[in-house]
Amino acid sequence: MNAQSLRFARTHEWVFVEGDTATLGISEFAVGQLTDIVHIELPQPGDTVSPGSPLGEVESVKAVSDIYSPLTGEVVEVNDALPGDLNLLTESAYSDGWIARIRLRNADELDALMSFEEYQKHCESA
Repeated sequence: MNAQSLRFARTHEWVFVEGDTATLGISEFAVGQLTDIVHIELPQPGDTVSPGSPLGEVESVKAVSDIYSPLTGEVVEVNDALPGDLNLLTESAYSDGWIARIRLRNADELDALMSFEEYQKHCESA
């Protein structure tokens, strides 16, 4: 996926929407800040999430960080390949390193997310 076509949360998650399904992941910036990722905990299909609620957890040699849902919906799929190949996050955060897909319940929540350009400015000020 092209980063320019994604929407971003202030907590460094990205969103790509196709129809009523949103694919979620964490940004290259977040992956870079975490450095050596050693574990990821994914949500379960059927889980219901809302903005700001924990979707999963990523652990690096530096810290354990929650992954937050930027949208309301139901988890319909998770990236089962990710726990066995954490390099997908570092090598392809915006495509093969996706975390979960959710069925959207409120597409209006997308308006609260940042464009790629806005997100870049947000990262520069952090």
